[in-house]
Amino acid sequence: MKKYIWPALLLGLTFCQEKGAPIASVEPTPAPRQIAWQELEYYGFLHFNMNTFSDREWGFGDEKPEQFNPTGLDARQWARVASEAGMKGLIITAKHHDGFVLWPSAYTEHSVKNSPWKDGKGDLIKDLSEACKEYGLKFGIYYSPWDRNHPDYGKPEYITYMRNQLTELLTNYGEIFEVWFDGANGGDGYYGGANETRKVDKLTYYKWPEVYELVRELQPNAVMFSDGGPDVRWVGNEHGEAFETNWGNLMRDSVYAGMPDYPQKYAPGQENGTHWVPAETNVSIRPGWYYHTYEDHRVRSLANLVDIYYNSIGRNTSLLINFPVDTRGLIHENDEEAILKLGEKIKEDFAVNLVSQAAVSASVERGSDYVVENVQDGDYETYWSLPDGQKSGSVEIDFGKPTVFNRLLIQEYVVLGQRIKAFSLEKEVNGNWEKVTDATTVGHKRILRFPDTEAQKIRVNFLDSKDVPVIAEVGVYHAPKLLLPPTTKRSTSGEVTLTAPDTNLELYYTLDGSNPTKDSQAYTGPIPVTKATTLLASSYDPATDKISDPVRLDLDLPKGTWKALGDEDAKAIDENTYTYFTSKNGMLTIDLGESIEIQGFSYMPMQARYPSGIITNFEFQVSPDGNFWETVSSGEFSNIVNSPIEQLVRFDPVNAKFIRLKASKTADGNGATFGEVGVLTN
Repeated sequence: MKKYIWPALLLGLTFCQEKGAPIASVEPTPAPRQIAWQELEYYGFLHFNMNTFSDREWGFGDEKPEQFNPTGLDARQWARVASEAGMKGLIITAKHHDGFVLWPSAYTEHSVKNSPWKDGKGDLIKDLSEACKEYGLKFGIYYSPWDRNHPDYGKPEYITYMRNQLTELLTNYGEIFEVWFDGANGGDGYYGGANETRKVDKLTYYKWPEVYELVRELQPNAVMFSDGGPDVRWVGNEHGEAFETNWGNLMRDSVYAGMPDYPQKYAPGQENGTHWVPAETNVSIRPGWYYHTYEDHRVRSLANLVDIYYNSIGRNTSLLINFPVDTRGLIHENDEEAILKLGEKIKEDFAVNLVSQAAVSASVERGSDYVVENVQDGDYETYWSLPDGQKSGSVEIDFGKPTVFNRLLIQEYVVLGQRIKAFSLEKEVNGNWEKVTDATTVGHKRILRFPDTEAQKIRVNFLDSKDVPVIAEVGVYHAPKLLLPPTTKRSTSGEVTLTAPDTNLELYYTLDGSNPTKDSQAYTGPIPVTKATTLLASSYDPATDKISDPVRLDLDLPKGTWKALGDEDAKAIDENTYTYFTSKNGMLTIDLGESIEIQGFSYMPMQARYPSGIITNFEFQVSPDGNFWETVSSGEFSNIVNSPIEQLVRFDPVNAKFIRLKASKTADGNGATFGEVGVLTN
């Protein structure tokens, strides 16, 4: 046990001088349940529910229990994959927005008890809870406060229903490590046949303080997640990237689930936040959260997953990676392959801590309890610190010989609060110190990546801190280089240009959907693509005889002859997703140049940290002549605000020379923005 909790009466002056005086906490500080949660670092999400079978992201609530019918569901497979990938737990969508529940709840008929699965005798929450125990994983539940099925949603009676269901989940399935409350609340829905829009006051309707009290009573060791906690907060996006400056502190009383300005104002935390509410980064291994067959080949690449790891866990958050379980009831083979590759790569990157056998020294130490050797002992409960009043200092590391490295890992002992505001890494060159890299916050864990660097001596400088630094671990690693695929760019005429990620690499590609090898077509210049085609391209390193994972492009017709009509801007059809057109009338009309049989369209929303005018509800029309228009598709882009990725909408084939995408509704009520619009011809 750390010395800081010893009664002051037992600390004589001489003892203090020898051992070092106890270190006062910097408030706020974490509760034990938050410390236990943060140490997990990496765990899995399972989106599997009615949406899996209705092929939606957000069900409307009018689905029938008979639709839920997995053919080979195996919760043990889910747990095995998570365990082999190095994950420490699993969280499942016990109830999503459509209201269908995965356990035989006594309070609704919209449940697995009325599905064909296991003849209505199944309880998926029980199955997964037992599988997690078998594989040594923690078990958590996702519960959507919004319910598009329940007739009483929006009324006081629904709150009783919600608490009754939470009571079932929190009393019948053993220990729960996390209760995940979604921030999506209120809107159109089935609502028992009413088929209407119901809005609620997100701050007051659910009576959150009473809900939190219920969870605390039934699962005292569980952390609760929502936009603002109370225990764990949302990172502010769904693409797997935390802010570089990231505090565990939050102005919690100013935050509520679903608040519109949360990502901008609160997602990074606040240096002077009133409560300890660390961030969790949630991201799906595919573009969507639920399974869709057309995404079987859109699983994230190893390079992207590695970036996500370093940009989440490496920036003081935990990482929650989602598996969209398929209609069989299994984690798809492609998803399993991708996550196991990530697990192996992380093991490889952190296999050898170069600091563990190095000589370490410090600019100054607080006392023998806080010696600098504590940063290299692999024990989070021991740490180095400075005398009171000193908010800056340094740790010097001597490897004994010139050593190559490209990773720096630092951990604060956040039990006493988060402190570091700025730090840097330097290397000694001919007796002088040269900066390698620098950053701001540390928190539970900060990992910096940089190009291969060689030095015998390096120095970590803690430049500014809220109080004396309290550093539990410092790690330096040489991670093997990951061979990246080429980057791609397509012109409006259809030509695809490949660019190698490094020197001395060869590029190979295919146009038949197969993975490239060094025997495939070699890239020598722009590739003309004038029809719907799947292009895969890889980098090959002759020095190591290794080939990268491929980059995949599902290409359709080129847009060189297309025209945006009226005062509409061609930036929506320029093959550049980072330009956009803002429409005053909420629509974009395009002349395709000739009559084409199309089977769908694509919409890329505006790509920016703070986008506006994202279309949430749409109408898509076609015309043979630009005068007579027919609506061939309408609906919603579910979850597009939190996950602003390309949307693909398919419909029965139809001939069109003109197309029009109209915004029925935008997320913020502003003029509709169009990042890129295309057609699907196969």
